[in-house]
Amino acid sequence: MDRPWEQWLIHLDRFRLVLLPALDIILVLLLTYMVLVIIGERRTLWMVRGLIFLMLAAALSKALGLQLLSFVLDKLVIGSAVAMAFILQGEFRRLLEQVGQGHLRQLLSPSHEPIPQPDNVIDEIVDAVKELSQNRTGALMILETDQPIDERDFSVPGVRLNAEVSKELLQTIFQTSTLLHDGAVLIRASRVIAAGVILPISERSASRQLGTRHRAAMGITERVEHCLCVVVSEETGSISLAEQGILNRPLTSSKLRELLRAKFSRSVERDVVAPQLRSLGKRLGLQGLSFLQRLLRLPSSASRKRK
Repeated sequence: MDRPWEQWLIHLDRFRLVLLPALDIILVLLLTYMVLVIIGERRTLWMVRGLIFLMLAAALSKALGLQLLSFVLDKLVIGSAVAMAFILQGEFRRLLEQVGQGHLRQLLSPSHEPIPQPDNVIDEIVDAVKELSQNRTGALMILETDQPIDERDFSVPGVRLNAEVSKELLQTIFQTSTLLHDGAVLIRASRVIAAGVILPISERSASRQLGTRHRAAMGITERVEHCLCVVVSEETGSISLAEQGILNRPLTSSKLRELLRAKFSRSVERDVVAPQLRSLGKRLGLQGLSFLQRLLRLPSSASRKRK
């Protein structure tokens, strides 16, 4: 009959040989999941997926004994990680802030709800756009649809206002006699966050009929997916709506109101793998727990008696 301490040594050896590598893999997957949840944008999500692919390729080449290939991939992974640390500064800062504040639960349960935009706010915006269009006053408005935009995506952040959205305020800002009329207005929920915001210009080839405001609307919506841009042409008074670098024009004020209400009335799913990972994680977790129970199951008292 085996002694109890010998049985515990056997289980300890099993833990070292099986559970520690499994725990290592689980922790890496959990960290990857948190990073994917934090990022959520297609333009940066593909970079993270590329880095994960390189890491898997490096691990596979090392396991197969391909020393030269493993060496090259290891250096490539390190260089890519350093480059992404600069490219994704905002995302990593938000990750560290939430980890430091102990908000781990928020990392594991991302929100897919758009920023609420009451109908009266949409009406105020559309009424202001209608008046500006009739007077042929140029205007550019950024509407956040999901998470707040990082100010580093702007060429110049502009002047902070943090005022309630109103038709009169928007019309006043874009009057040519004001100092802020050349820039864009940033609207978050029911607040005008900033005015005089200078946006990056799109490098995509566009019609000669499109002015700087239209190219700026295309540029910011190409760079940031969770926003819309409303543009009023100074020359023709036409109304346009930009989303993901594409201009929808010309629009009537009623059509603009319809599009904005449709956009802000539904949940906007971010292009992340979090939902799939969550369901897959549950299934793998149940199977892994069952496997660990069988692996670490102590001999029953009946079997001990038989021994």
